[in-house]
Amino acid sequence: MQVSVETTTGLERKMTVGIPSSSIDSEVNKKLQELSRTQKMAGFRPGKIPMSVIRKRFGGHVQQDVMREAMQRSYFDAVNQEKLQPAGQPLIEPGAIEKGKDFEFVATFEVFPEISINSFADLKIEKPVAEILDKDLDTMLSTLQKQRGTWEPIKRMAKKEDMVIIDFDGTVDGESFEGGSAEDFSLILGSDSMIPGFEKQLLKVKKDAEVDVNVTFPEDYQSTEVAGKDALFKVVVKEVKGLTLPKLDEEFVKLFGIDDGNVEQLKKEIKNNMQRELDLTLKAKAKSNVLESLNEANDTDLPRALIDQEIDGLRKQAMNQFSQGREGNVADLPEMPAALFEDQAKTRVKLALLVSEVIKVNEIIVDPDRVKETIESAAAAYDEPEQMVSWYYSNQQQLAQVESSVIEDQVVDFILDAAKVTEKKFSFDELMNKQT
Repeated sequence: MQVSVETTTGLERKMTVGIPSSSIDSEVNKKLQELSRTQKMAGFRPGKIPMSVIRKRFGGHVQQDVMREAMQRSYFDAVNQEKLQPAGQPLIEPGAIEKGKDFEFVATFEVFPEISINSFADLKIEKPVAEILDKDLDTMLSTLQKQRGTWEPIKRMAKKEDMVIIDFDGTVDGESFEGGSAEDFSLILGSDSMIPGFEKQLLKVKKDAEVDVNVTFPEDYQSTEVAGKDALFKVVVKEVKGLTLPKLDEEFVKLFGIDDGNVEQLKKEIKNNMQRELDLTLKAKAKSNVLESLNEANDTDLPRALIDQEIDGLRKQAMNQFSQGREGNVADLPEMPAALFEDQAKTRVKLALLVSEVIKVNEIIVDPDRVKETIESAAAAYDEPEQMVSWYYSNQQQLAQVESSVIEDQVVDFILDAAKVTEKKFSFDELMNKQT
């Protein structure tokens, strides 16, 4: 087998492969012989059909099959022979078939880039740190109380966090518009669930008040009919309600599965849950900072084939999310343009290549103890965790996903150990609620 490789542009390679005609002819003859023993044809006894008849009837199809198999086999043999690492599927162009002459085909494909990772010692990485203070625990307890509070009618003026029951009728340029009116609409003031400025104008209202609310729709409002336009809402306040919180007592505590109603035990469990969530968030933020620094500090060529594959995956994911809650099939939606996902796809491909190189160069192997810990942690959320652990280990695809995540975490830890790391303090609220 003769092979020649030409570098066309960047990562693209054009590989010409020659297959000896003798091997093609031999394989064609072999398959025709097999057909002659199994074919039935009028006028001939089984196994006695002349080869000339078999060749005339089946020769063309057999030769096409042999050529296709030979090209596929020879492509992989040639890639291994030349020590190439293709990225994506090749474009194969068969040459002309001439009797007695060797057959050639050309495979065009991209290869993975050669990557050189810069020293981690030069990386400056910010690592977030935070702790749970008493006020954070108090805020969480207050949130739980609010979730189980009851709304009671009040006679005073409405203030932030009160609920108003309203009828409203909106117009733009004196004309009603779709979605601009409602009756018995429940609105919590300060929830920012309405158009900017709407809720503020209902502060200090009382039951039976009639209010003209003037607002301007945002330029990027989902309805182009009213986007960027001024609107007038005629509002009738039918009820004002305040939230009555339950007492933090034994009965309240029992609502959370603590049979003895011990308040301190509830606080302990809440704090433990908060700590788990905080640890996960700190880990995710640190990982994001590490990968961002790794990305910025290293350059490499990116195979277009991998970018296109990533774009396709991102687009399908976005289309599925967009179609949730909508009638009809996702396939009926117009395809989202590839340009929307280009930058994200490039970043993801680049990071995947860089992380893979870090693993290879530093001979990082997946830690089975961390894999086990990750699986057991995920399984703990189910009623029968032992069965879930067994399922993870018996499902190769799922296990591979866990191992991939774990070894990526190991890469992050490896880089953090070598880089210049500075800690930045956050409050619990900043980190968990604002995601600063």
